[in-house]
Amino acid sequence: MPKWGYSITDLDPERTAKVSGRELRISPKHAREICRTIKGMELEKAKIFLEQVIAKKTPVPYRRYKKKVAHRHGMQNFPSGRYPVKAAQKILKLLQGAEANAEFKGLDVENLRIIHASAYPGFKIRNYIERAMGRASSKFEYMTHVELVLEQIEKPATGEA
Repeated sequence: MPKWGYSITDLDPERTAKVSGRELRISPKHAREICRTIKGMELEKAKIFLEQVIAKKTPVPYRRYKKKVAHRHGMQNFPSGRYPVKAAQKILKLLQGAEANAEFKGLDVENLRIIHASAYPGFKIRNYIERAMGRASSKFEYMTHVELVLEQIEKPATGEA
């Protein structure tokens, strides 16, 4: 049994909640773009964003993997985008797990921010399609590792004079 670690270290365990999804059957490219988009968002805002992506109302901006990706309506800075529904569903499920972890730790769920979101390729399932004359074409399926870390942010102080 492998022991998984996190790519982020030096976290305060009293203020953070972590979750990781290992060997998820989603595209590493789609997962990377979603993680880059939701990093820095508050928890509720990220959940609403992912639900809108699943409903195909809001596109995910594609910054790195954008060759031959069409422009989408309503995007200002990065016009290329897609609606990666399957990856958004898996990452939304992980966010809900991270929220449950934070609630179990006694953190204030309404003041959580995503400080770390990363996705990278995992195991590769190798399949081959038989072709004519003894040849074969490869058809590989990539698994994906996704890590999310939530941190409790400080409430803004009310100005009393």
